[in-house]
Amino acid sequence: MKLTSRQKELEITDDVFGELRDSTAVLGDGLALRQRMANDGYLFFRGALNRAEVTQARQECVRRLHAAGLLEPGTDLMEAIPRQTPDGSLSLYFRAELAEDNSPLLKVLYDGPMMEIFARLLDGPVLHYDFTWMRAVSPGGGTAPHCDKVYMGRGTPKLFTAWTPLGDIPISVGGLIILEGSHKRQDITGSYLAQDVDSYCENGPAAEAVQTGKIHWEHPETHEAWDGTFSHDPPAVRQQLGGRWLTTDYRMGDLLIFSMATLHASLDNQGNTIRLSSDTRYQRTDEPVDVRWMNGADGSKPIAHGLAAKRGRIC
Repeated sequence: MKLTSRQKELEITDDVFGELRDSTAVLGDGLALRQRMANDGYLFFRGALNRAEVTQARQECVRRLHAAGLLEPGTDLMEAIPRQTPDGSLSLYFRAELAEDNSPLLKVLYDGPMMEIFARLLDGPVLHYDFTWMRAVSPGGGTAPHCDKVYMGRGTPKLFTAWTPLGDIPISVGGLIILEGSHKRQDITGSYLAQDVDSYCENGPAAEAVQTGKIHWEHPETHEAWDGTFSHDPPAVRQQLGGRWLTTDYRMGDLLIFSMATLHASLDNQGNTIRLSSDTRYQRTDEPVDVRWMNGADGSKPIAHGLAAKRGRIC
């Protein structure tokens, strides 16, 4: 099978494509975790989370997808087979609502082993963002190469993402891929990492479009609509930065953690099922926080990337 990302074929020879390094052996050693994160830019653990609890979280997610009419009638809900339409128009990707009041999911993401791992990694008390990024990716294209800092860089730089597979995700179903050593290539990615997707030129040609919501984000150089990605060409990015694209056949209970400067993407989903996964963020409680992703003092939901998050600058 050919592997693709953003519909572009990836070379899969050993020098350009490989397996994630398994850090399960040092899971209980905070110093080793911090050293390995600094060296690799990511930590991958087999079976670090409770598989039974992850299964319960998946059950609730697929139940909601079924209730919304998004799964094929008559099929096993746990298989998460998308509803077939005559024109093949059903396309799923980001489904934040799957996390709302989802107790089994929130237990996996914000309690138990997850928080214990981050307490060791961060060597102190842990705060997690209130916003939960949920993805239900139907067969088709994957996520373009990007770093998370451009989307959540208003707080501490010592913020980490946890990518949690909510199901067994073989390579064919489009799991996450990490570009080896990319966190150390800020000679190339530095200007990109300095960007904030919710910042815009208030004296520029796209100011009104941003202020009125006609375009979501403005590219800092072209002033045209932008999606925050570093590139839409995964093979070209690897050639530019070096290293290998790394991934694995993920299983429920596995966990992948990476830094804000680690370039990552996903393989295209070439299977016939929906890929369920979550992205969540964690930091020390005594570090500054990006308030876009926290509930308001009045209990209101995070402003996220809405109009209230926009910041004008003179260019």
